[in-house]
Formats: sequence, structure tokens, C-alpha cells
Amino acid sequence: MHIFFNNNIKKEVNRGKLIKGDKVKKIKVIIDYEEKSFCRLFQYCSIIESISFIKFTRNNITDMSFMFNGCSSLKEINFYNFNTDNVTDMCYMFNECGLLNKLDLSKFNTEKVFDMQYMFGGCNKLKEINLSNFNTENVKNMNRMFKDCYSINYLPINNFNTSKAEEMKEMFYYCKSLKNIDLSNFNTSKVQNMTSMFVGCPNEIIAKIKNSYKNFTDDAFTLPKIDYDEEIIGCVPPPFDSDDDI
Repeated sequence: MHIFFNNNIKKEVNRGKLIKGDKVKKIKVIIDYEEKSFCRLFQYCSIIESISFIKFTRNNITDMSFMFNGCSSLKEINFYNFNTDNVTDMCYMFNECGLLNKLDLSKFNTEKVFDMQYMFGGCNKLKEINLSNFNTENVKNMNRMFKDCYSINYLPINNFNTSKAEEMKEMFYYCKSLKNIDLSNFNTSKVQNMTSMFVGCPNEIIAKIKNSYKNFTDDAFTLPKIDYDEEIIGCVPPPFDSDDDI
């Protein structure tokens, strides 16, 4: 893979330089080598403001968990050339990308993904998201998927297939700007935990859900008892070294 600063095609960088230093307006990424994991690829790269994938010639990537986790300055990602055909894990992918306000994921192929927990957690400036082609038929874990997405007022999830979902804890926790949500296709027959799924959502949204849908249990609308020993299900990243080459 090749990563270039601000259109400079002569200077490639390593991981540590993307974490500390002056802000970088844009980086361009070329994917042209055999690799199966992009886990934590840009994790905590707090100086990047914009990422564009300009060439993506491989389709063998299976892991994109934590890929942009903690990119606290990131405002824009261009996914026009991006391949997710064989990805199975997207947990924490955009977690804590606090300045992103728009995501177009319409070209994402998610038919093999089984873990989406915390995928957009902490994206508190996110106002617009395109999930029109999301295939969630194999997703088992949706815990905290949209947790603390404070600014979003509409979630286009009416096409979600949740027939295999087992975990939905705090899925929409404190989506406090929500004005519309369509859960008509939500199948919760296999869900084992939906605690606090809608806690922090506007009262009118909660009332609408309670009146319109009967497949959400009472604990989906209430705060849980504090469990300091709670285990995060799956999705544990490998040890992180800021000097790793990318």
C-alpha cells in the first residue's frame, strides 16, 4: 500500500507520522498488494482530515475492524474506489470519528459481515449516512452500532435484515436528534440482548416505537444495571504499535 501527503506522490509515510505532528489536509491511498487485514490501519491517526482511496485492486481483505477508530480530526472519506467484497468484520470501523458529518457507504458490499458493533459509535457530528446497499443478513452483533450519534436525525435502515442478529444492546443509545426511524423490517427473534437499545432517543420517537412495534422488550427503553465486568463480545484488536509501517 502507498500513502501520500497532500498530493505528494514522492513521499510515503509510516504509521507513527500519521498520529503525531501537524494536521494533514488530505492523504491519498493506493491498495495494490496482498493483505487480508486492515484492522486498525488508521487507528488514532489524529492528524488526518481527509482520506481518498484512489486505487483498490485487491478484493482479499477480510478484516476492517478499528480501521479509522479514533481519527478525531477526520472530516471526509472518499470511498469511490474501495472493495469490501470479502470483509467479515467491520466492528469499531468509524468509532470516535467525531468530526465526520457525512458518510456515503452506498458502494459497500457487506453481505459477508458478521460483526458491526460500535461501527459508528461516537460519530457525534454525523448528520448524513448512506446505507442504501447495506446487506446485514449475516450480522450477529449490532451492539452500540450507532451509539452517541448525537446529530443524526434520520437513519436509513429500513432495508436491514436482522434475522441472524443476536446482540442489539444500546444500538441507538443517545441518538438524541432522531426524528424518523423505520424498524418495520427488524426481526428480533434471535436477539438475546437489547438492553437500553433506545435510551436517550427523543421521547416522541420512543413513543412511536412502543406504539408501532411489539417486538422490542421493556429493557430496550431503560438504563441497565452497571456491570463493571462487562465483556465486549468479540472484536478485540491486536497490540498497537504507533511505529508500525503501513
